[in-house]
Amino acid sequence: MAGMEFRIASPADQVAVTAIYNHYVQETPYTFDVEAFSPEARAPWFGQFASRGRHQLLVAASGDAVLGYACSTAFKPKPAYASTVETTIYLAPHAVGQGIGPRLYGALFERLATEDIHRAIAGIVTPNPASMALHERLGFRPAGVLDEAGRKFGRWWTVEWLIKRMG
Repeated sequence: MAGMEFRIASPADQVAVTAIYNHYVQETPYTFDVEAFSPEARAPWFGQFASRGRHQLLVAASGDAVLGYACSTAFKPKPAYASTVETTIYLAPHAVGQGIGPRLYGALFERLATEDIHRAIAGIVTPNPASMALHERLGFRPAGVLDEAGRKFGRWWTVEWLIKRMG
Protein backbone atom coordinates (compact mmCIF):
# COMPACT_ATOMS: atom_id res chain seq x y z
CA MET A 1 0.00 0.00 0.00
CA ALA A 2 1.31 3.39 -0.99
CA GLY A 3 1.93 5.81 1.83
CA MET A 4 1.91 3.17 4.56
CA GLU A 5 4.09 3.79 7.57
CA PHE A 6 4.99 1.68 10.57
CA ARG A 7 5.47 3.88 13.60
CA ILE A 8 5.30 3.98 17.37
CA ALA A 9 1.68 4.42 18.43
CA SER A 10 0.69 7.82 19.74
CA PRO A 11 -2.14 8.72 22.14
CA ALA A 12 -4.15 9.77 19.08
CA ASP A 13 -4.16 6.10 17.96
CA GLN A 14 -5.81 4.77 21.12
CA VAL A 15 -9.37 4.88 19.75
CA ALA A 16 -8.44 3.11 16.50
CA VAL A 17 -6.29 0.47 18.25
CA THR A 18 -9.13 -0.22 20.69
CA ALA A 19 -11.63 -0.54 17.83
CA ILE A 20 -9.40 -3.07 16.04
CA TYR A 21 -9.01 -5.11 19.21
CA ASN A 22 -12.74 -4.96 19.96
CA HIS A 23 -13.47 -6.56 16.59
CA TYR A 24 -11.48 -9.63 17.68
CA VAL A 25 -13.05 -9.61 21.14
CA GLN A 26 -16.58 -9.61 19.74
CA GLU A 27 -16.21 -11.62 16.54
CA THR A 28 -13.45 -14.19 17.06
CA PRO A 29 -12.01 -16.55 19.65
CA TYR A 30 -8.51 -15.13 19.01
CA THR A 31 -8.48 -13.26 22.29
CA PHE A 32 -9.98 -14.55 25.49
CA ASP A 33 -11.41 -11.17 26.43
CA VAL A 34 -15.17 -11.51 26.12
CA GLU A 35 -16.41 -7.91 26.42
CA ALA A 36 -15.47 -4.92 24.31
CA PHE A 37 -13.43 -2.09 25.84
CA SER A 38 -13.98 1.63 25.77
CA PRO A 39 -10.83 3.56 24.89
CA GLU A 40 -10.80 4.87 28.49
CA ALA A 41 -10.89 1.34 29.92
CA ARG A 42 -8.06 0.35 27.60
CA ALA A 43 -5.89 3.31 28.69
CA PRO A 44 -3.83 1.37 31.30
CA TRP A 45 -2.94 -1.25 28.67
CA PHE A 46 -2.08 1.49 26.17
CA GLY A 47 0.02 3.32 28.76
CA GLN A 48 2.45 0.44 29.33
CA PHE A 49 4.32 1.10 26.08
CA ALA A 50 7.32 3.29 25.42
CA SER A 51 9.04 4.52 22.27
CA ARG A 52 12.12 2.48 23.23
CA GLY A 53 12.77 -0.57 25.36
CA ARG A 54 11.27 -4.03 25.54
CA HIS A 55 7.63 -3.01 25.52
CA GLN A 56 6.62 -1.21 22.34
CA LEU A 57 3.41 -0.67 20.38
CA LEU A 58 3.68 -0.07 16.64
CA VAL A 59 0.86 0.77 14.26
CA ALA A 60 0.54 0.36 10.53
CA ALA A 61 -0.99 3.59 9.27
CA SER A 62 -2.03 4.95 5.91
CA GLY A 63 -2.80 8.62 6.25
CA ASP A 64 -5.02 8.98 9.30
CA ALA A 65 -6.21 5.34 9.15
CA VAL A 66 -4.70 2.78 11.52
CA LEU A 67 -4.70 -0.57 9.72
CA GLY A 68 -3.26 -2.69 12.51
CA TYR A 69 -0.93 -2.89 15.44
CA ALA A 70 1.80 -5.12 16.83
CA CYS A 71 3.20 -4.99 20.33
CA SER A 72 5.55 -6.56 22.82
CA THR A 73 4.59 -6.83 26.48
CA ALA A 74 5.96 -8.47 29.59
CA PHE A 75 5.57 -12.24 29.40
CA LYS A 76 5.37 -12.69 33.18
CA PRO A 77 5.92 -10.21 36.02
CA LYS A 78 8.77 -12.10 37.72
CA PRO A 79 12.26 -10.58 37.26
CA ALA A 80 13.84 -13.66 35.66
CA TYR A 81 11.38 -13.33 32.77
CA ALA A 82 12.40 -9.72 32.01
CA SER A 83 14.26 -10.68 28.80
CA THR A 84 11.26 -12.58 27.44
CA VAL A 85 8.41 -10.67 25.80
CA GLU A 86 5.00 -11.71 24.58
CA THR A 87 4.19 -10.40 21.13
CA THR A 88 0.81 -9.79 19.53
CA ILE A 89 -0.49 -8.54 16.21
CA TYR A 90 -4.00 -7.55 15.12
CA LEU A 91 -5.11 -6.06 11.81
CA ALA A 92 -8.28 -4.19 10.95
CA PRO A 93 -10.60 -6.68 9.21
CA HIS A 94 -10.37 -4.84 5.86
CA ALA A 95 -6.54 -4.91 6.04
CA VAL A 96 -6.19 -8.70 6.38
CA GLY A 97 -4.59 -10.47 3.42
CA GLN A 98 -2.81 -7.42 2.01
CA GLY A 99 0.71 -8.27 3.22
CA ILE A 100 0.60 -5.76 6.05
CA GLY A 101 1.02 -8.31 8.86
CA PRO A 102 4.51 -9.57 7.97
CA ARG A 103 5.76 -6.02 7.38
CA LEU A 104 4.27 -4.65 10.60
CA TYR A 105 5.48 -7.55 12.75
CA GLY A 106 8.86 -7.37 11.01
CA ALA A 107 9.11 -3.68 11.89
CA LEU A 108 8.43 -4.52 15.53
CA PHE A 109 11.12 -7.22 15.58
CA GLU A 110 13.58 -4.89 13.89
CA ARG A 111 13.04 -2.33 16.67
CA LEU A 112 13.32 -5.01 19.35
CA ALA A 113 16.57 -6.40 17.90
CA THR A 114 18.61 -3.77 19.77
CA GLU A 115 16.94 -4.46 23.11
CA ASP A 116 17.95 -6.97 25.79
CA ILE A 117 15.43 -9.60 24.69
CA HIS A 118 16.33 -13.27 24.57
CA ARG A 119 12.97 -14.78 23.53
CA ALA A 120 9.64 -13.68 22.11
CA ILE A 121 6.54 -15.74 22.90
CA ALA A 122 3.21 -15.75 21.07
CA GLY A 123 0.00 -17.54 22.02
CA ILE A 124 -2.34 -18.45 19.16
CA VAL A 125 -5.87 -19.70 19.66
CA THR A 126 -6.32 -22.58 17.24
CA PRO A 127 -7.35 -23.18 14.61
CA ASN A 128 -5.88 -20.04 13.08
CA PRO A 129 -3.79 -21.11 10.06
CA ALA A 130 -3.09 -17.54 8.89
CA SER A 131 -1.60 -16.51 12.24
CA MET A 132 0.37 -19.75 12.52
CA ALA A 133 1.83 -19.21 9.04
CA LEU A 134 2.73 -15.59 9.83
CA HIS A 135 4.52 -16.52 13.05
CA GLU A 136 6.36 -19.46 11.48
CA ARG A 137 7.44 -17.21 8.58
CA LEU A 138 8.98 -14.83 11.13
CA GLY A 139 10.95 -17.55 12.92
CA PHE A 140 8.60 -18.73 15.66
CA ARG A 141 8.61 -22.45 16.50
CA PRO A 142 6.16 -24.56 18.54
CA ALA A 143 6.74 -24.43 22.29
CA GLY A 144 3.64 -26.07 23.78
CA VAL A 145 -0.09 -26.54 23.66
CA LEU A 146 -2.70 -25.70 26.29
CA ASP A 147 -5.58 -27.95 25.32
CA GLU A 148 -9.01 -26.36 25.75
CA ALA A 149 -7.57 -23.61 27.95
CA GLY A 150 -10.29 -21.03 27.36
CA ARG A 151 -14.04 -20.97 26.85
CA LYS A 152 -15.66 -18.42 24.57
CA PHE A 153 -18.77 -18.45 22.38
CA GLY A 154 -19.98 -21.56 24.20
CA ARG A 155 -17.04 -23.79 23.34
CA TRP A 156 -13.52 -24.63 24.48
CA TRP A 157 -10.49 -23.31 22.62
CA THR A 158 -6.90 -24.54 22.54
CA VAL A 159 -3.88 -22.22 22.65
CA GLU A 160 -0.65 -23.09 20.88
CA TRP A 161 2.40 -21.30 22.25
CA LEU A 162 5.25 -20.38 19.91
CA ILE A 163 8.72 -19.10 20.71
CA LYS A 164 11.25 -17.07 18.74
CA ARG A 165 14.96 -16.66 19.42
CA MET A 166 15.91 -13.00 19.69
CA GLY A 167 19.20 -11.15 19.98
